[in-house]
Amino acid sequence: MQEQHRTVSRRQTIIGTICGIGAAICYGTNPLGAQLYKEGMTPSSVLFWRFGLAWLIIAIVMLFRKESLRVSAKEFGVVTALGLLFMASSLTLYMSFSMMDVGVASTILFVYPVMTAAIMSLFFKEKLTMVTVASIVLSFVGVMLLYWRGNGVTLSTLGVILVLLSALTYSVYIIVVDRSKIQMSSFKINFYVLIYCTLGNVAYSLCMGQPIAMPATASSWFYVGWLAVVPAIMALVMMVYAAKYIGSTPTAIMGALEPLTAVLIGIFLFGESFTARLAVGILLIFSSVILIVIRNHKPKQ
Repeated sequence: MQEQHRTVSRRQTIIGTICGIGAAICYGTNPLGAQLYKEGMTPSSVLFWRFGLAWLIIAIVMLFRKESLRVSAKEFGVVTALGLLFMASSLTLYMSFSMMDVGVASTILFVYPVMTAAIMSLFFKEKLTMVTVASIVLSFVGVMLLYWRGNGVTLSTLGVILVLLSALTYSVYIIVVDRSKIQMSSFKINFYVLIYCTLGNVAYSLCMGQPIAMPATASSWFYVGWLAVVPAIMALVMMVYAAKYIGSTPTAIMGALEPLTAVLIGIFLFGESFTARLAVGILLIFSSVILIVIRNHKPKQ
């Protein structure tokens, strides 16, 4: 049924695969935003500046592209759903960063490919192939190896719940992009998505009595700029193309590269050790992505 849902060329499949990998790597740099907590910024403040700056950049791009902002009633409903879903996913994830190690949070977040595959199978009758199951198992085991310490430390229950909510809303976000058949450019979709994300964080801040704090140092502006460009604009734009061209489940499974990115950031930027466990975990994750790539490039019968 998934093959019947879309007809894409080999070129689009290649583009979708590259975008899926790129989106996962870009989104995997999200934990860098936790550095802003050290400067006294709250999750809602971090996300306000991240999404607000990203929206401004996309608005400028659309101005140069001379792209119309007009949307139909159906398109308005879709972008509204996408905006609320992504805002909820981002806010719950960043809230969890203040309750547990960002690496652990990123690891738990990776259950979203499993959620995506389950939702697609239960509600959209997508066939759960052996390749898909094998990819999920390999990537999940790989992620567990990346962060498992075996020291019996108990995680924050609320933090875990928040990450799981983030994973669920992100998986639904991917599915809505995939199934809505919305005929809008990726920039236009994210123009509206980022409006909802920005205003949503303002509303949350007002409700919680937490004023929006402005970045106070050059380093904090650097991190805000990074969050706006890389895990917001670049990840969102590429994720839209990936979901459209290769589907929800493959796009989600390629998200295995997100925690891998977090590990590499820890090794090269923060001097964390590279162990045999990390090596095996990385190998398993790459194997899961390669399986998906091979599956997507097999000729359709």
